[in-house]
Parts: sequence; structure tokens; C-alpha cells
Amino acid sequence: MTPDNIFSRQRLARAIAFSTCAGMTLWLSGVAVAQDGFHYSAPAVAPESGSGYEEKPGWTTSTFAVAAANPLATDAGYQVLKAGGSAIDAAIAVQMVLTLVEPQSSGIGGGAFLMLFDGDQVHAYDGREKAPMGAGEDLFLDQEGNPLDFTAAVESGRAVGVPGTIKMLEAAHQAYGKLAWKDLFEPAITLATEGFPVSPRLYQSLVSTPSLAEDAIARHYYFDDAGNPLAAGTVLKNPALAEILTRISEEGSAAFYQGDIAEDLVARVQGHESPGSMTLDDLSSYEAVERDALCTPWREYKVCGFPPPSSGHLTMMQTLGIMAALPEVEVPVHDGVPTVDWLHPFLEASRLAFADRGRYIGDPDFVEAPGGDWNTMLAPDYLASRAALVSEQSMGSGGAKPGNPGEVQTAWASQPNQPEHGTSHISIIDADGQAIAMTTTIEQAFGSRIMANGGSELAGGYLLNNEMTDFSFTAQDEQGNPIANRVEPGKRPRSSMSPTLVFDNASGDLVASLGSPGGAAIIHYTGEAMDAMLHWGLSPQEALNLPHAVTLGDKVYLEEGRFPQSTINDLEGLGHDVETQELVSGLQALRVTEEGIQGGADPRREGIVMGD
Repeated sequence: MTPDNIFSRQRLARAIAFSTCAGMTLWLSGVAVAQDGFHYSAPAVAPESGSGYEEKPGWTTSTFAVAAANPLATDAGYQVLKAGGSAIDAAIAVQMVLTLVEPQSSGIGGGAFLMLFDGDQVHAYDGREKAPMGAGEDLFLDQEGNPLDFTAAVESGRAVGVPGTIKMLEAAHQAYGKLAWKDLFEPAITLATEGFPVSPRLYQSLVSTPSLAEDAIARHYYFDDAGNPLAAGTVLKNPALAEILTRISEEGSAAFYQGDIAEDLVARVQGHESPGSMTLDDLSSYEAVERDALCTPWREYKVCGFPPPSSGHLTMMQTLGIMAALPEVEVPVHDGVPTVDWLHPFLEASRLAFADRGRYIGDPDFVEAPGGDWNTMLAPDYLASRAALVSEQSMGSGGAKPGNPGEVQTAWASQPNQPEHGTSHISIIDADGQAIAMTTTIEQAFGSRIMANGGSELAGGYLLNNEMTDFSFTAQDEQGNPIANRVEPGKRPRSSMSPTLVFDNASGDLVASLGSPGGAAIIHYTGEAMDAMLHWGLSPQEALNLPHAVTLGDKVYLEEGRFPQSTINDLEGLGHDVETQELVSGLQALRVTEEGIQGGADPRREGIVMGD
């Protein structure tokens, strides 16, 4: 497809330069709105240079906006919105491009949670992966009954859950799409066919994941003949993925969940040296679920997030709700850094919220909510009782215990902490006022490190998730009490993804869309950004620029190089065990204001915001 063909009927051309990562200028040019439907124009992209942190300018648009983790993906969503597409139309185009250009984080081989505001109601679409019916409580135990090494579990066929992203997006599009399903795949198919430059982040991910080269398809595609990762700026084509996406665009989700593409996926899982049990029946029987969104009053807002199997909304709103029950912090931020006066209660509230998370939250088809309603965990009286446990000194490692938000039929055991990684976030507001917040994942970098290609002889393909390692490796505690998030056939693993839509409590008007990748730290990243943006009065970009602080109940991790030593000393003086390390979020945020839509993209990643 050439530019002349794209613009043969009606041409609307534009050229915008965005400075994102150091040394990168992205020239996005040409979106065509044709009388016979949407047509995509591939932008010309100058190679990016790598950077761990680069200030972003922040953006303001008047009518619509899209924020995503890669400029090519953002541009695809922009072109769809420019052509009159809806927020879900744009999200589909963005996700398909991310499958190609950010394969380490999300893709059609994984799952996603989608919050969608249709202008009147909020919908929660669950595309979370499911355990194959052959998976049991011993999935990640060795012959002696001991948990497997985590990396060994990740890099295996048994780590692969039944993917849900395609089915979920199809269901949402059938309800709220405006453009043809087939057209929304054109950006990714075009880029996969004509090529795209390997970004610095993709290159660094390849360098950091040498085990990916043990997969024959991935080694042939992502590494040169000497076994070195393809350098940033290398133009990479993915004809196998183009073939698969073309099939899905023409035949719908059935092309992925049945037939030769499904057969190849199952063969890759079952044929691994550490095989999984996934079958064709597991794939063909997968269904996306529309759940009731959890909408929680918070200050002057109503915050709508995803219910279980996500722990994100419950844990984030417990944290912020506990803080709201404590005395107001007069100076939450100073010189662009959260103050100890804010950090200490935030960390202590997080400890308490994560203690409840580890005890109660799991797939609602298998795990009953305390008191029969997940909102018991967010009841004002319960949060006030939890806030009363926060003192001037830290509870320290292991000091926070689960509370009793409501009666439960089963005496659940607390799940030990396990690593969580990966993921990407998309926020979109369209010209009609519809909005989405979608967090999408294959879990670790490059998922299970297994690449599928639909049985094609062409180069490339897509990565399979390792979402099964989000389950607890052990099924019970030493007393024999079951863990809510244990492996069971057909169950969806607990997630931390926190796609969030915020509304004004009085008017009901949409206020914001936001979310982040980052494993369990998603909860901290999103909660901090929302508090800063809507309570402290920072712009979306200012909120996303803030340094991070995280605890899962034990150590406190501060973003390396971003906090003054005095802050570290003061936290340690309050009893926190502090360690600094890289904390790579990938926040995207859009806020509706009287001046227009303000947008922010995380300076730790390659994303940008676009709109008109």
C-alpha cells in the first residue's frame, strides 16, 4: 500500500513532530478519511535513542485524545478517531499495533481488562486469561510437592493461560464499535508488512531476556545470526503476524480460537519441554465476560474500576480510602517529590490493603466476596477501622494483618507474595464523549518466552502469555486452609491491573481515564497518580512525573535516584525498611477540563498522547 493509494479519494494530511525519548523525533503524517471507509497511512519514524527517563511535555486537545505506550500505537488510535471511529475502535487498532511493536508487554496472546463509558453507563469487559481445564492445584509443584523455581515456571507451557484479548475486544466492538472490525486491523497489518523500527525499549527488553532466544521462532525473528538482539532502529517486518491478523480481521475471533491458528497455539504449549495441558476445547470454549464495574465514592469523585479477578480497584481504593480517613496531609508534594507526610500514611495504608488482597481476592466464579459483596472491603466504617491502625511508626514487615470486612464461608489463607511483571495501558476519549481505560498484558517480558506463528512458514508471530504464574504456586497454608487465588480448572488468575475511569460525583460527568503497567505496583502507581491529579491539583503530566514508592507489606521500594537522602532517612526513622531500585511504570492519563482534554504519558516509557 502506497501513500498515493491511501489518499486517492480524499486526503487529509498532517505533519506533527513530537519529541519523546532523547534524540527521537517522530513525524506522524497523513491520516485519510475516505468515502469508502477508514484507510491507514503509516508514519515515517526516525529511530529512537534509549533513555531510562525523559521529561514529556504534556498535551492538551479539544475534542478527542488517545494515550498509549508506543508512538506508532498512539498514532494508529489517532487515525481511527480522526476517521470518526469510537473509543473502542481506536483501542482495537492500538492493541493490534502494540502486539507488533511492544510484544514484550501485551498482545493477542494475552489478556486484558477494559473499562468502557458509553456516555451513560460504565461497562467492565473481562478478557482475562483462564486456566486450561487440565490444570490443577499441583501445576507449579515439583515431584516432591515443592513450588517450582519461578523463572522455570514462567518459561514453560504450563504457564500459558487461555488468551482472552481478541474475544473481549470483539464483544466490546459489537456493542460500541462504529467502524468496520476489519478496518481496525489495517494499521498493524500495514506495519507488520512494510516494517517498523525496533524501539530502544524493545531492544533493551531483548537484551534483558536472553532466554527468549531458546525459542526457535523468536530466535529467528528477534536475534541476528550471531545470537545478538536486533539493534534499535532495525526495520523489522512480521509477515506471519500480518497473516494471522488478516485472518482475524476477515473471520472474526473464530479465526484465532478455532482452526489452524488455534492448533498451532496448542501445539506450542503442549510441545514445550515443560508442557502445558491446553487443548482446542479450552480455546474454543473461552468467553469474555461483562462484569459489573465497581464504582466507589472518593472525595468529590466516583471512581470506577475493575472488580475481581482484578485486585487493582479494591486494593487501590482501600489504600486511598484509608488515607482519606486519616488527618489531611497539608503538603503532599514538595519540589516535585512526595513528602514524608504523604509517603508514610500511603505506605502504611498500602500494607493494610495488600494484607486484605492476599487473603480475600480471587476469581469471583470460585471465590465468594466477604459478606457476599466486594464493596464490604470499601465500606467507610471498615476503612475507618483500618485507618485507626496507622500510627506515627511503621507496622514494618509482616506487621499488617488482614481485617474482617465481612463474613466468609471459607477460612482463606493469605497468599505469599510472588513476582508480577509486564503489561501496557491505553486511555482514550472520543469525540462523542465515550471513553475507555484498558490495561492489557502477557505478564512477564515476552510472556512465557514461547512464540506462536499460526503454523506459518513466514518469519515472526506473537508471544504467548505466562499468566498462570499469577496464581499462587501453593494451594493452602500449613494449617490446610485454602488460598483464594490457587490454581483450579477454568479459573482466572488474580490480577493487579487497575484500568480506571473517574466521574464527578455531583454531575456524573467524566473526569479522567488512567492506568499503568507494573505488576503489583500498578496499584501504587495508579493510586499515586490519581491522588496527585485529582486531589493535589497537579496536571496529568506532573502527576505521572512523580517518583514512585511501593510496598507489598514488607520492604519499601523507592524509585532509584528520584528521592533526596533526607526522605530516605526520615522514612527509616519511622521504621520503614527502605531500598531504592528502578520502578518502571507506564502510566497513561487523560483528564477532562474546561480547556479541553489534558493528557500525560509516563516519562519512563516511549508513549505519547495525540488528539485534536
